[in-house]
Amino acid sequence: MKQLKSLVVVTMGGTTTFAGLSIWNGNEKFYRDYVMPFTRRLDPETSHKLAVFAMKQCLIRRELKPDPGSLATRLWDLNFSNPIGLAAGFDKQAEAMQGLHRTGFGFVEIGSVTPQPQEGNQKPRVFRLEEDNAIINRYGFNSDGHEAVYGRVKQEGEKQDRAIIGVNLGKNKISSMGDAENYVIGVEKFGAIADYLVINISSPNTPGLRGLQQKAELENLISLVLEARNKLVTAKLPPLLVKIAPDLSEDEKKDIASVILKEKCRVDGIIVCNTTTRRPFDLKSQCKNEIGGLSGQPLKDISTQCIRDFYRLTKGQIPIIGVGGVASGQDAYEKITAGATLVQLYTSFAFQGPPVVRRIKRELDEILRSKGYENVAEAIGKSA
Repeated sequence: MKQLKSLVVVTMGGTTTFAGLSIWNGNEKFYRDYVMPFTRRLDPETSHKLAVFAMKQCLIRRELKPDPGSLATRLWDLNFSNPIGLAAGFDKQAEAMQGLHRTGFGFVEIGSVTPQPQEGNQKPRVFRLEEDNAIINRYGFNSDGHEAVYGRVKQEGEKQDRAIIGVNLGKNKISSMGDAENYVIGVEKFGAIADYLVINISSPNTPGLRGLQQKAELENLISLVLEARNKLVTAKLPPLLVKIAPDLSEDEKKDIASVILKEKCRVDGIIVCNTTTRRPFDLKSQCKNEIGGLSGQPLKDISTQCIRDFYRLTKGQIPIIGVGGVASGQDAYEKITAGATLVQLYTSFAFQGPPVVRRIKRELDEILRSKGYENVAEAIGKSA
């Protein structure tokens, strides 16, 4: 009996050690077969919180192998070791930037962050569509607010080894300020510490927000926000981007393109695109009719076409970050050849965990080499 107990202790200890090392090393098979199936047994929001906690605690070994030179990207006077970033919505409160950097992302976008703290929408507010490799969320800009998030971003920004950090700005659902002022004070607050700023006017989960994409409203908003950015007293003005929705008519796309090409509204980039309110007819999951923004595989082709449209409409003059349904190197390559300079993940990271980042980079490098490209920049817009 004593020997049996010893065997059990040794076996359990060995199993725990193996599991810990597999998680620490980002073992793709272990994540696929054990870690991710376990997280899918949890409530989606609980799973999200657990993932943020793991990244906050840096429970993954830093990627030892440097990114291949083929993936090196220079944009806005910033050097990205690779063009694969994390979209806003995962690290909403700027708690996990260092862990995400260690995972291998070329850049990390935190937020959306609102001026004042707010709870967001009522729970449940996030739903897995496993059969469709998709997520529907209606978080509604749950945010710790400018003050709390500012301290975390500032502390991370002072580290020598850190990610390129983008700050995604949102507006409070209930505010005594005008819409533009919500964003102006965000620019004033984070302008000196963010590597780039994003004006998020395309979440479907804040009433009236997408109305800011209409031509007159957009022109007024961007001109005011750019004016605030240009008045910042800082060594380097942060690039200013606008994040747009996929659910736009052709005329609305043309209007947006015409606005952002005007001198007084010339933003430094656009993020294409946010989640969609559309529900493709072939969705299989029980949760397919939940209200909110749909992300993941069903958004992939919609997003890629939207990128292609904006690349053409802006004649390639406005850099694009492409996001929506990226789960492989091929998906990233398609976004890039459609016109994206950088690419972001969200849903595939939620479904596959940290190993997906390194796999996508490896696959993208292989594709570029097979196509005869020495650097990813050579492929931008080739299919547009």
